[in-house]
Amino acid sequence: MFILSGFGDEISPHLSEQLDVLEREGIKHLELRGVEGKGVLSFTDEEAKEIKRKLERRGFKVSAIASPIGKIKITNDFKPHLIDFKRALDLACLFETKYIRLFSYCIPEGEKPSNYKGEVIRRMKEKTELARQANIIILHENEKGIYGNIGKRCREILSEVSSPNLRAIFDPANFVQEGEKPYSSAYPQIKEFIEYVHIKDAKLIDGSVTPAGEGDGEVRELLLALKKKGFEGFLSLEPHLKVAEALGGFSGAELFKKASLALKTILSEVGSGKWEVNFKF
Repeated sequence: MFILSGFGDEISPHLSEQLDVLEREGIKHLELRGVEGKGVLSFTDEEAKEIKRKLERRGFKVSAIASPIGKIKITNDFKPHLIDFKRALDLACLFETKYIRLFSYCIPEGEKPSNYKGEVIRRMKEKTELARQANIIILHENEKGIYGNIGKRCREILSEVSSPNLRAIFDPANFVQEGEKPYSSAYPQIKEFIEYVHIKDAKLIDGSVTPAGEGDGEVRELLLALKKKGFEGFLSLEPHLKVAEALGGFSGAELFKKASLALKTILSEVGSGKWEVNFKF
């Protein structure tokens, strides 16, 4: 079963508008990244509790805490970053989600990623152990410019840490923007680790982001393969159709709906009639 989710702050900074659009699209999960212009790790305890109350009143659940953990230079001090990670663990427990999205550190420009492999693995192991103690699964996203930006290095991280508490988010557009074919090249290398998918597509020629199926992200092939292997997990809409920045993106309500329709069309084409909630075209 594919369970549909989405980045609410791709729609609007306002939680009520995020939930209105998601609800109209038949989506009852939220990947929590930002509300009212504040990033998730900046929420005070009371703000987080109030957001949770609002979600519960409308029947929504959080699919993952979309943290920015690991989107810093590998040369930056790890100790304050570890404090931020512990905050992410607390928020995952508060929002009753088992997932936290994170990254594997930005490599200094012009330097070889291999020079930093040992430090990347060390940091990922430390966070994975803390996640294990909290009964949380951390999800590594293949972001542009980080150590784990291509299939080969994603596999290095996942296999060397070797823990059920560290799994993979598969983001087709990010692979495309690094010049790698998502399904043909990256998928075979990490398919056994994939537990969550970001639905975003892009064109190889210039890296521009498109609705699913309109770029070179091989989204149809990916979803068909996941269906055949019995994948059960989240497909989270992160369209980036209007703005794409280092720490996130924005689409607005209308473009988010366009992205949602594109995903649902592909799901129909690959013959997946099962998702958690019904929707109407």
